[in-house]
Amino acid sequence: MNKNIIIYNIQHQKVTKKIPNHKKTLYLPLERKAFVYIKIIYNNISMYLDQKAKEKLFKKHGGDAKNTGSAEGQIALFTHRIEHLTAHLKNNRKDYNTERSLVMLVGKRRSLLDYLTKKDVLRYRAIVKELGLRK
Repeated sequence: MNKNIIIYNIQHQKVTKKIPNHKKTLYLPLERKAFVYIKIIYNNISMYLDQKAKEKLFKKHGGDAKNTGSAEGQIALFTHRIEHLTAHLKNNRKDYNTERSLVMLVGKRRSLLDYLTKKDVLRYRAIVKELGLRK
C-alpha cells in the first residue's frame, strides 16, 4: 500500500508523489541539482485516537464523556490501544519498542481489571462481557 504526498514546487505547482510504506525519508530533486527531503512520521497516536473517538469510548463505557477516570473507561481505552498496536505489530514484526509498549499496556489493563474485581465483581463481569476480553 502506497501513500500519496502532495508537494508544491518553486513555481507553486502541485506535485503528487506516491511513496511506499517502508520509506521513512523521501528525497525530491529540485532545480539546480538541489535536494530537499521530507521526513515521513509513522505511528502518530493522535491520528487513530482523536478527541472524538476518546469521548465516544468514555461515553459508552464510562457513563459520561467527561468521566475519563472511571476504571471501565480506562479499560476500554487501553483495549482500543491494544487492538491498534496488535494490528501494527502484525505488519511490523521487528518493532520491538512497540512490542514493549504493548506488553506494558496489557499489564496496566490487567491491574485495572484486578482492581475492579476487588472493588465490584459485577462491574468487572460487565466490562469483560462488553469488550469481549474472555473467550
